[in-house]
Amino acid sequence: MTTELPTLGRALITGASAGIGAAFAHRLAADGWDLVLVARDAGRLDATAAELTGRYGRDVETISADLSTDDGCAAVERRLAAGPPVELLVNNAGISLNTPFLRSTVEDEARLLRLNMLAVLRLTHAALGPMIERGRGTVINVSSVAGFGVVMPGSTYSASKAWVTNFSESIARSVAPLGVRVMALCPGYTRTGYHERAGIDMSATPRWMWLKADDVVAEGLRDLGKGKLVSVPNWKYKLAVAGLRHAPRRLLRGVARDTRGRVDRDGG
Repeated sequence: MTTELPTLGRALITGASAGIGAAFAHRLAADGWDLVLVARDAGRLDATAAELTGRYGRDVETISADLSTDDGCAAVERRLAAGPPVELLVNNAGISLNTPFLRSTVEDEARLLRLNMLAVLRLTHAALGPMIERGRGTVINVSSVAGFGVVMPGSTYSASKAWVTNFSESIARSVAPLGVRVMALCPGYTRTGYHERAGIDMSATPRWMWLKADDVVAEGLRDLGKGKLVSVPNWKYKLAVAGLRHAPRRLLRGVARDTRGRVDRDGG
């Protein structure tokens, strides 16, 4: 099935000051979208907004918010309920932890789950109401290939991304008859600068496995235009995911042991 891309309007992007979020902001602004950018770091957020306005001449709003907190989510929920309407929501903000589960704290693990899952749930719910009333709108939830079966030993990250993909696909089927689309975008290792900022050593990861954020966004938008509910950018990862879905569980456990200590990409 092939569908048209969302009508130009206003897009709200979380985790918008770096990585995949920033790539979405640049691509959409270049295509003619106005933007609402959400991130924790107000300084970087304002710099990104100024750059986009100067380069593309688009209207850019900013919201400085920590989406792992109730107050941060509530601030973005209020904007989604207010005007001008948001036609496209990109839930990109997310984290992984550079600490195995058994050495982590409950507080850090809870923060990961609040950001990677609860914030996605809350903002998707807040966006869908107005979209359904208008009979149009799109939500893209940035997930990860980590959610497809290779369990990262000692990490809740892959479990959180499995939830994002499952949630997105389930909601997509329920809102499609109402003119609204939801898609999970599931990239593999992506150059975002996150790993360096978090102090995660990814030097052992082969160069061929790395994707560019701009390419992830471009392929995700192409898949959205094709009406896909789940987008896996790059043919290498498409093949990997196809294999994971049919591989015996004992093989997946073996792969997991071989990748012990590795941490996958951040949502932005």
